Amino acid sequence: MTKRSYFGTDGIRGQANKYPMTAEVALRAGLAAGKLFRSRDDRRHLVVIGKDTRLSGYMIEPALVAGFTSVGMDVRLFGPLPTPAVAMMTRSMRADLGVMISASHNNFADNGIKLFGPDGYKLSDQQELAIESHMDEGLQEGLAEPRELGRVLRVDDSQARYVEIAKATFPRSMSLAGLRVVIDCANGAAYRVAPVALFELGAEVIPVGVSPNGTNINEECGSTHPAAMQKAVKEYRADIGIALDGDADRLVICDENGRVVDGDQIMAIIAAAWAADGRLKGGGVVATVMSNLGLERFLTGKGLTLERTGVGDRYVVERMREGGFNLGGEQSGHVVLRDFSTTGDGLIAAMQVLAVMVKSGKRMSELARQFEPVPQKLENVRFSGGKPLESDKVIAVIANAEEKLNGSGRVLVRASGTEPLIRIMAEGDDEKLVAQLVKEIAGAVKLAAA
Repeated sequence: MTKRSYFGTDGIRGQANKYPMTAEVALRAGLAAGKLFRSRDDRRHLVVIGKDTRLSGYMIEPALVAGFTSVGMDVRLFGPLPTPAVAMMTRSMRADLGVMISASHNNFADNGIKLFGPDGYKLSDQQELAIESHMDEGLQEGLAEPRELGRVLRVDDSQARYVEIAKATFPRSMSLAGLRVVIDCANGAAYRVAPVALFELGAEVIPVGVSPNGTNINEECGSTHPAAMQKAVKEYRADIGIALDGDADRLVICDENGRVVDGDQIMAIIAAAWAADGRLKGGGVVATVMSNLGLERFLTGKGLTLERTGVGDRYVVERMREGGFNLGGEQSGHVVLRDFSTTGDGLIAAMQVLAVMVKSGKRMSELARQFEPVPQKLENVRFSGGKPLESDKVIAVIANAEEKLNGSGRVLVRASGTEPLIRIMAEGDDEKLVAQLVKEIAGAVKLAAA
């Protein structure tokens, strides 16, 4: 595949005010994407833009707007809104393009630009490359005439629209009345919509992480820091805890005892319930290479398949579309429910778990352990340059680890697509062996990266 200069595995991402996450790059992205759409026909073109609560959103958003309007695209601004909501509204408002300004689960210093096509799905690699091909052009090229400049409006009811869309995914015959729910919004994009949606469905809601100040997104809260959710569940004796990330496209859950339920278990809960109701399509679930071997064994036991893809929810969604699947996701908590959404949606996934709780009459602790996870060990090694994975020593250590597992487990070593990290994962039935193998690989990677 052609090397990309700006786009990574999930849009353009980086530290705010440092290349490539600068106002200039945002301006160029708007210009480039706008030029592509203007070249197709002469009608007015529309782009919708949402963001999370990062301080740098105030810099990135107007730069994008300047780029789009200067080439003649009209713009609608949503303000803080979850990524999946932007994807939905791109389609429902018949926009040509949707933009989400967010760095998801990263801390406030980072930001990113994700693009969605008119169908609500993330742009393909080819479309991103086509945009990149225009991004380094002169800033005076392809500009609209003064009368043809784009117009900008703020959509004041965007949050209310998404709340109604999310509520409509919950079975009409059910209510959350009698359930006490902790919802941790990570001081991020869902800080208004998630508590409102759950309250209007009947729950007693304890909101956490709903006081964004521009710099506290994902800070000791949300899906990457579940301790805040666990503490609130115990303190308020809640029935369930739900923690979203900064742009609300992923979640983790905890039961009434504070025990965390990851994305693999969440997918297992929904898969089992949907299969029993005849609602599961494609004969199984799509997940990434990171999902636990225990999930695969659980699904196989029910006559279902687990299809694996590369890491990244876009690859999960691509396979789901190809194979007609309606459930997929990642261990990290991206859960894609294609009956309702074109991308991961933490709130809607949580509602499906709540529906299983209500229908079954079971406590979350009874549903939380659908399968016994195979021991899995993860370690990240930061590096500043070079290609440590091409080292002969690293390659040999990985081969040795695979030989020792002898088919009873897996080894996965890969470079992160969003950070300068080498991610090392091993899993197998022998927990001590798995830990030893990860330690050996991490040691070899550190030496190679030194």
